[in-house]
Amino acid sequence: MILNLGETICFRKRPIKTKMKKYTPLLLLFCLACKHPTQVPAVHISLINNNTSLKITGIDPVILADINRDTVKAWQSLFTVYRMPADTDMKNYQPVQPGKYLLADSVLVFTPDTPFIKQQTYFMRYYNYAGNKSVWDYIKGKTKAGQLHFTDLIFKQ
Repeated sequence: MILNLGETICFRKRPIKTKMKKYTPLLLLFCLACKHPTQVPAVHISLINNNTSLKITGIDPVILADINRDTVKAWQSLFTVYRMPADTDMKNYQPVQPGKYLLADSVLVFTPDTPFIKQQTYFMRYYNYAGNKSVWDYIKGKTKAGQLHFTDLIFKQ
């Protein structure tokens, strides 16, 4: 290939496009390597005290201490317990299971006002307010404006 740049004549063995093709996989690898993996908190639940209370573990102790220091102590806004309906499509419309929350040594214990019913399935909804907040999550459609991210943990008495 001969390029005429005014009075200067340059001889090129390869066109510029092949060099770009050569470095494209490297650029793509670099872009993908910079992505941070999404870390989902490992919140675990188990029944304790003769199946009368629900033990919630795996929560960041700093977050627990912050909420416990608050005068409102809005545990129910983070960890809400519901009774599982027969029609699971109606999960989002169930009333909240009332009860008391107690924090002891980075373990949150929920005790319902009325005991859990035998052979009844319940679920605890854990709201992850951090969620997917990057711009790419909105572009990819993983997140919509105003959408809350939550995880349902199911347990049976």
